[in-house]
Amino acid sequence: MLEKLRGLLPTRQAAAPAAPTGETLLFNAYCTRVEIPKPPFAHVLHLRRDIGDEELLAHLNDFCGYVLDRGDGQMSREKYHVILHLQRVHHHLAISIGADDTAALYAWAKQSNAILFTKDGQVRDPDGLVLVDENDGSTDAQALMPYPAQAWTRKAASEAALAARGIEVPDTLPPLISEDELVLQDRDDIIGRARALLLISLRAESVASGEPMSAETLLSKMPLADDYLSPEERAFLEKEAPSQEECAQFIWRYESLHLLEWALGLVDTLAFPAEACDTATTVAKMIEMRGPVVRAGAEILDALDLTYRVHWHIRQQRLKKRTATPGVDVDVVMERHHALNWLVRFQHAGWDQVDTPT
Repeated sequence: MLEKLRGLLPTRQAAAPAAPTGETLLFNAYCTRVEIPKPPFAHVLHLRRDIGDEELLAHLNDFCGYVLDRGDGQMSREKYHVILHLQRVHHHLAISIGADDTAALYAWAKQSNAILFTKDGQVRDPDGLVLVDENDGSTDAQALMPYPAQAWTRKAASEAALAARGIEVPDTLPPLISEDELVLQDRDDIIGRARALLLISLRAESVASGEPMSAETLLSKMPLADDYLSPEERAFLEKEAPSQEECAQFIWRYESLHLLEWALGLVDTLAFPAEACDTATTVAKMIEMRGPVVRAGAEILDALDLTYRVHWHIRQQRLKKRTATPGVDVDVVMERHHALNWLVRFQHAGWDQVDTPT
């Protein structure tokens, strides 16, 4: 009864932050950390949006366009890094502070892994230095993109592992998403996606082999996969006689499935992408699946970082018309990169729209 009475009492409201005095400055902060601290200085919060807000996604997309259009409108390394940051944003705050509190704001921006946008149209780093100039798109020589320390450590580890295999990648490739910025796909959605990949791979393999399994038969055996088929997968499944080219494309989805099985703990070790997985074993893992548990985010991010850098290397080899790197299977890398980017919600894209830029 006492608890019920307490529930009727008004709850204490959090004290509003003190308002700044004197001259004020307006900043827009774009923070990539999932959890950010409250600004510890006097301020006025004009707007706060989190990634669950569809309007924020649209705004971030427009902002990426704004960044690209600065100067000559061409992509540069600096612009690319800023755009990658915007694609990882979890919080957008529009905030006014006193002119004397800029140092405190910059310290908070570093804690929140934020870049700043100011009233004069400049994109700035957490120290207020210009990352992308509003007029000519240039970058201050001292400006630094913010990345959590874990991301730098992971990048260095990937580079060392690849160098040991004779695969060189430039130091200029950026760090990727880190633990503090990560929201993985839900466990049930990963399981559902794996089931859909199994169904579509089996259909493609059976058609290619000349012994097609009908969509109805497959769906009757795996009814739980139906709700997780992507539009492109469903369109393929509904074709009575898909082409051999289409089948080849979807047979490679076994590699995406293998990656998700590893993410679910069904596969103990994710080997270097040197050769295709054993499809019979991959199918058996799904059939035998019991109580899968999603791996720690750090392990998934390790795999993503390495795969991203290998994929960059592959694309450079092709652009320069060089021979393929021994010990690397191009198609395996492509499929893994796709699945990993989906797992970490890269660009918040659905399965069919997942991109793998390098």
